[in-house]
Amino acid sequence: MTSPLASTLLKRLILSAALVGAAALSSGCYAATSTTAKTRYPIVLVHGMAGFDSILGIDYFYQVPAELRRNGATVYVASVSSFNDNDVRGEQLLKQMKEWAAAKGYTRFNLIAHSQGGPTARYVHGVAPDMVASITSIGSPHDLSAMQANNALGDLLTNYSKVVATFGSVIGWASGNSKLPQDPIALQAWAANTAAFNTRFPAGKPSSYCGQGAEKVGNTLFYSIAGNQTETNSWDISDAVLAQAAPSTPGVATDGLVPVCAAHWGKVLRDDYPWNHLDEINHVLGLVGKGAPDPVAFYVQQAARLKLKGL
Repeated sequence: MTSPLASTLLKRLILSAALVGAAALSSGCYAATSTTAKTRYPIVLVHGMAGFDSILGIDYFYQVPAELRRNGATVYVASVSSFNDNDVRGEQLLKQMKEWAAAKGYTRFNLIAHSQGGPTARYVHGVAPDMVASITSIGSPHDLSAMQANNALGDLLTNYSKVVATFGSVIGWASGNSKLPQDPIALQAWAANTAAFNTRFPAGKPSSYCGQGAEKVGNTLFYSIAGNQTETNSWDISDAVLAQAAPSTPGVATDGLVPVCAAHWGKVLRDDYPWNHLDEINHVLGLVGKGAPDPVAFYVQQAARLKLKGL
């Protein structure tokens, strides 16, 4: 029998994606006006579950690519399956990186990833470490052990697998990537046992749950951040939807979807941003809480940090 929580989460998932897609016109392309974010290696933005690169000109990372380019960065936006495990998504990402490297002569990339994009980026580092200069994960569910007792995500992916797969196909079609495979059952298997994935790809793993991991493993730097709010702006209609998912982890601080501690990986730069899961990518309509930091500015600041590290 399907739980009411899974049904609620399905509604949240569909509405959240629809809200992102209906947000506003894309920022477009602009000439660089500074070199603040001009990293040595290109930046690759990696989307999460139910994500996309761009739909009808609307960026998943709302206004982020344009602002990074204004500040001198070379930016690519990856396109991987909306619903699949990290091995499949990782191979898709790696294929694109190899294509960009072959076309432009790049040797390494800085991966900045949101949500499931974090583990996906880690897969690429695990199989092709020389191509990854750094991984910055934002609100990424690296360790879901805190959710195992009441895993609404797993319930959703199991009981609504056909609906989720269809939804993923619609996202793929709308973003011009209809050939990307959707496999919510494979995704559920990863979500139900993140420990197994972390054993295979341990680089950057915290020494203890909710702790810090190594900043540098081999020649790759690892960073992470997280938001800790569910409702941040009463004008943002997605906030109420995200708030419905909070009961899936009672007593655990989350961004409305991912537990704060689950997002720890590598050097934790900050885990108390007053953002929810969509604020982290500047959606919807760039609405965040009063006095909250600008999410777009974080991406520029992180690029500046990587630049200072020689990356």
